Amino acid sequence: MASNENGEAALREAIAAERSELAELLAGLPEERWDEPTLCAGWRVRELVAHMTMPYRHSGPRVLLGLLRSRGDFNAFADRIARRDAVEVAVDELAASLAGNARHPWKPPGGGYVGALSHDVIHGLDFTVAFGIERKVPMDRLLPVLPRSLKDKGVRFFGVDLDGVELCADDADWSLGSGEPLRGAAQDLLLVLCGRRLPKGHLRGAQAERFTA
Repeated sequence: MASNENGEAALREAIAAERSELAELLAGLPEERWDEPTLCAGWRVRELVAHMTMPYRHSGPRVLLGLLRSRGDFNAFADRIARRDAVEVAVDELAASLAGNARHPWKPPGGGYVGALSHDVIHGLDFTVAFGIERKVPMDRLLPVLPRSLKDKGVRFFGVDLDGVELCADDADWSLGSGEPLRGAAQDLLLVLCGRRLPKGHLRGAQAERFTA
């Protein structure tokens, strides 16, 4: 029991640190840059941060009602809410919401605190990588969210075709899949798993262009 509690506490500290650091970056971002695209297709920084902070700004019953209106399609619901809030909520309020909820206990359904950490890490990379910000996610935050198998539910959720490709991290003892090596930083390979197309220069290998914008 103590080991589980310690593990959960470590995850919550990692989540708080990640949110705080991202909120600091966003607080210093000129407002016009909030209109620039991220790696999350179709979303500017405005929509992205609106989505990241949705769990803190919308109650559970309100989210459930929205899901019902979207006929249970979470992606459609999340996109609709992100686009609406990106217009209705000021960017300084969005940044403040992330900062003020660094220790919020939200967990995605069925995902636990690993899922919450994954959510923050991935969406943080969506804008830092798109902007060319030289930020490395600390390994103690990154390693817990890297899948260990192609059968991992996160891999299945994004449905990326990795047939004939082995992801090989340069900066961690981590690989996934089998076939032609695709090399890069572990955080960039995580984005590949999430279906993102990365800027040139982030990936190396015969398959790099397949996953490059």
